[in-house]
Amino acid sequence: LATAEATGATAIWVAVDGTPAGIISLRDTVKPGSAEAVAKLKEFGLRPILLTGDNAAAAAQVAAAVGISPDDVYAGVLPAGKVEAVRRLQAGGAIVAMAGDGVNDAAALAQADLGIAMGSGTDVAIEAADLTVMGNDLGQVAQAIELSRRTLATIKTNLFWAFFYNAIGIPVAALGLLNPMLAGAAMAASSVLVVANSLRLRSFGR
Repeated sequence: LATAEATGATAIWVAVDGTPAGIISLRDTVKPGSAEAVAKLKEFGLRPILLTGDNAAAAAQVAAAVGISPDDVYAGVLPAGKVEAVRRLQAGGAIVAMAGDGVNDAAALAQADLGIAMGSGTDVAIEAADLTVMGNDLGQVAQAIELSRRTLATIKTNLFWAFFYNAIGIPVAALGLLNPMLAGAAMAASSVLVVANSLRLRSFGR
């Protein structure tokens, strides 16, 4: 058992009538694109953490394959332990996003500031999460975060130009220095600018 686990496998005892008869060795494969997704999250200034119920050797191998620091690997964690890990991070002042797809992840997904469920996961995980990505690719999580950031930046840009336009236009109009026709045209142009700026998001991901 120890030899199998040392190679990064999840080893399971098999017994017949209460007598140990053998060991089944299971191995997870790292999904294609996971390393790129972790690298993308780091580019966003985020700190990826691996929180898993698998043994330490298996977790270490996966972390090394995708580029997660050994200090950010928590292995052999039960569902309650995942919740506690999220709470510790939050207590330290961190904003925590948790991505998961299993029953064991549901409580931690609910505890996190942002719970992200994979679309191929269990119903209870999807129900507990705030956001569900339609698939099983970690890259979709990074893409969702990038889209949300671009959306927020677009909202802020639109608000800035709306307030800037009114801050300039209202005093000028109050002094009688702005032709109503020009004011109407400027208002229409402002609305078109806001809509056009927002429509730029349609090209995201293409």
